[in-house]
Amino acid sequence: MRQLNKVITAQPTQDGDGVSIHRLAGRKLNDVLNPFLMIDEINSDDAADYIGGFPEHPHRGFETITYMKAGRMRHRDHMGNEGVIGAGDVQWMTAGAGVLHSEMPEQEQGLMHGFQIWLNLPAAEKMKPAAYQEIASASVGEQLLPKGGEVRVIAGDVRIDDVVQQGQIVNASTQPVFLDIKLLAGESVKLDFDSSQLAQVYVYKGNTDSLMTRELGVYAEGDSLVLTAGPSGVELLVLSGQKINEPIVQYGPFVMNTAAQIDQAIKDFQSPHFLENLKWAKKFNAYPCLRWNESLDRCLSLRCSIMNQYCLCA
Repeated sequence: MRQLNKVITAQPTQDGDGVSIHRLAGRKLNDVLNPFLMIDEINSDDAADYIGGFPEHPHRGFETITYMKAGRMRHRDHMGNEGVIGAGDVQWMTAGAGVLHSEMPEQEQGLMHGFQIWLNLPAAEKMKPAAYQEIASASVGEQLLPKGGEVRVIAGDVRIDDVVQQGQIVNASTQPVFLDIKLLAGESVKLDFDSSQLAQVYVYKGNTDSLMTRELGVYAEGDSLVLTAGPSGVELLVLSGQKINEPIVQYGPFVMNTAAQIDQAIKDFQSPHFLENLKWAKKFNAYPCLRWNESLDRCLSLRCSIMNQYCLCA
């Protein structure tokens, strides 16, 4: 059975245009999140916490997974993709060689609750063409548990209490597993997937016998992952994937393997040729971060979404 090795608490911060989130990310967490890079949670019924959204911005070298629990967000990108995702829906975007996109709230009031997860790509795939996929909530596989809980299987192959389920997303390189689980008070579930991969468990409501709300538990490699809800029940995400044993060089929304590749990414996105076939263009300024806080491992600028010591906020 997998053992709990580490517990990390998500930290409050802001991203995009003043959106309030809780985040797990940064250089210090690269080893325990690998192949994932970041876990963000939005959860507020105060429109001031999310109304600014995430205006147009670039990515290169990884994938983003957006999963909604409540509320509605509209996605637009330079490839012409546009769509609104709501409760239970999933958006899986491969930035690859480059994407420009925005994610803006499709509501002015009410609860907004969702997650964005960054999943690294190996060097051989960092410059592949960008891609976008939406998965409607009704298409996500669900398994009801004997005592009333349920498991939603978004990605990967997993055995749930001896029943095999496969998610809509199957990625050959990182083999990601992504589950959303609800357990009633005292209920347990046994999960089996690739025993050579770490497992990350993020609690977003209630608690397990080992983790509280907004804590991430990192479980060792092993056979079964057994989770047990506390007295008020629990809702949580389970992530796992094949480690990428390559250098990580991150400069804001660009995640590559070398500093030279980062320099090239900045030049590419500043070049008008990248957007020459589009109706609009955008340049991005990059400069050393003057408001970097070492103890918080982030920039203090409310407009800065950067998790290293450089900013792309203008």
